[in-house]
Amino acid sequence: MTTVGTEEQALDIAHALVTAHLAACVNIVPRIRSVFFWKGKVNDDGEWMLFIKTAPGNFDPVKDAIRRLHAYEIPEILGFPAIHADALFAKWVVDFSTPRQRKTRRKKPGKGAKRRSGG
Repeated sequence: MTTVGTEEQALDIAHALVTAHLAACVNIVPRIRSVFFWKGKVNDDGEWMLFIKTAPGNFDPVKDAIRRLHAYEIPEILGFPAIHADALFAKWVVDFSTPRQRKTRRKKPGKGAKRRSGG
C-alpha cells in the first residue's frame, strides 16, 4: 500500500507495476484525506491510496519501483500478508506477479562448428 499526492502519479505507479508484472492489480482510492506531521508542522492534504496486489516475496522489488517513481521524499510503503484469500484470486495474483524464469538452452555445436576457447 502507498499513498501519492496526485491522480497522475497514482496512475503512473499502477501502470508501471502491472506492466512490469510486479503486481497483478492496483486499486486506486481517490481523494482520501491525510493528516500528518512533516518537517515541523501538521499537514492536512488530499491523497490517492494505492492497494497493490502482488505475490509473496515481491515486497522489495515493488518497494524499489515505488521509490523510483514516487514524488515524496519518504513515501508510505506498507505490506500486509493476505491471511485469508479466495484461492482462485490468490492463484491469479501469484501467477501474474511472480517473475518468470527464462530457460536458456545451450546449443551443442554441430559438425564442423568451431569451438571458442577461453572466457
